Amino acid sequence: MTHFTDLALSQPLLKALAQEGYETPTPIQAQAIPPLLQGRDLLGIAQTGTGKTAAFALPILEHLAKNPQRPARNQCRVLVLAPTRELATQIGDSFKAYGRFVKFSRLVVFGGVSIGKQMAVLNGGIDVVVATPGRLRDLMERKALSLAQVEVLVLDEVDQMLDLGFIHDIRKITAALPKNRQSLFFSATMPKEIATLADGLLRDPVKVQVAPVATTAERVNQSVIHVDQAMKPRLLAELLKDNNMTRTLVFTRTKHGADKVMKHLSREGFTAAAIHGNKSQGNRERALAGFKQGKILVLVATDIAARGLDIDQVSHVINYDLPFVPEQYVHRIGRTARAGADGDAIAFCNPEERALLRDIERTIRQSVPVREHALGLKNVASLAPAHGWQPLGKEKKTVHPARRGKPSDGRPAPKPHRKGQTRTEGQARGDAPAAHAPRQPDHKPAHAAKPAGHGAKPAGHAPRKPGGHQPPRRKPGARPSWMSELSNRSH
Repeated sequence: MTHFTDLALSQPLLKALAQEGYETPTPIQAQAIPPLLQGRDLLGIAQTGTGKTAAFALPILEHLAKNPQRPARNQCRVLVLAPTRELATQIGDSFKAYGRFVKFSRLVVFGGVSIGKQMAVLNGGIDVVVATPGRLRDLMERKALSLAQVEVLVLDEVDQMLDLGFIHDIRKITAALPKNRQSLFFSATMPKEIATLADGLLRDPVKVQVAPVATTAERVNQSVIHVDQAMKPRLLAELLKDNNMTRTLVFTRTKHGADKVMKHLSREGFTAAAIHGNKSQGNRERALAGFKQGKILVLVATDIAARGLDIDQVSHVINYDLPFVPEQYVHRIGRTARAGADGDAIAFCNPEERALLRDIERTIRQSVPVREHALGLKNVASLAPAHGWQPLGKEKKTVHPARRGKPSDGRPAPKPHRKGQTRTEGQARGDAPAAHAPRQPDHKPAHAAKPAGHGAKPAGHAPRKPGGHQPPRRKPGARPSWMSELSNRSH
């Protein structure tokens, strides 16, 4: 299929796509739209930026146009779940753009804003509800929205929803849905948890996979600069002086780190803004609007925005901190090289992050080229073995001799044979282990020193000290004499 007209879409949708400048469907759209128009369930696996939103929005709008009916009060016909506010807003905008010539109602709901206005709109019934799992649960508990009449369910970026801990919310939500529905799963990766969830919710689904799991965009020019952690702020400011970095997205690992980087760039004279979970919805929307309009040249974000941003003409993506999860690296650099354009992705890697870089290279099945910089580390290839790091190889564990009780000569010290046994003084210092003393023959066992009978003491019992003061014996559980004396005085 080379044109949207080959997908049997109605004229209002084709007219809207023409106004958006869409002529040729992407692979995920060409493979997903025909079975979805037939009412089939679908499991779609595609990396971010491949057009997944249009792949499920267009069939849904076609279904609403062919079956026009007013939803009942506090009901919705289509439910789309998204992990972040930004992605939910993006999906809502896509429905508005593709369905501009179709009569339908839509509502985007997420936390951080007044729930009262959302409840008021839901009171009249909505065709399409795009929601984050947490706010949707709140609306369901307040009886503001019922899912009893949902005809189509869409879970977008399912793997990220599970990473954010929404699995319990998803189970509560899906339990309230009717059995007779169409279900769509879209995800960039497919771990075992998602496969198990899909098996329980999808009925004979069509599986569409347009790219290998966790692959990077072909048009992204990747590079890594090895640098000490203390030099990262200066390195970032120096790179941003390049006039080719017209719109740069910087990813940090923590919210505090994003604010810290943003303040440093502001002091250096760059127009920068930060976006993360602690920012209010108004601040996040203003930062995104300024970045899209070109008023803000540098946007510092955490992974919450890795899949929720759909911004064209992002020239560079900088991984200020490497992510702990290697798949997040794929989603981060997927923010550039969109809509057929080229892009650059630069990663900063300090010596402590080299193990993370190795995991990333294994995941993307390629080595990230090293880029030299005046502020970075020199001769990284020769320094790597000293840090126990090898590109795409097995990490060498260099254990200090003082650790794990190993002597300086490399010979392991003998471990205690039984609980309570300790090493000798020479062994504690790391000297050679002392030889075992020969066992003296003793034909008379210790417990045979005294015949068993009345008054016999068990083996190993400590003898009473000869002479001197002997502590009084008392029965187990009896109080000492001084406690009895105090008790008598109190009475």
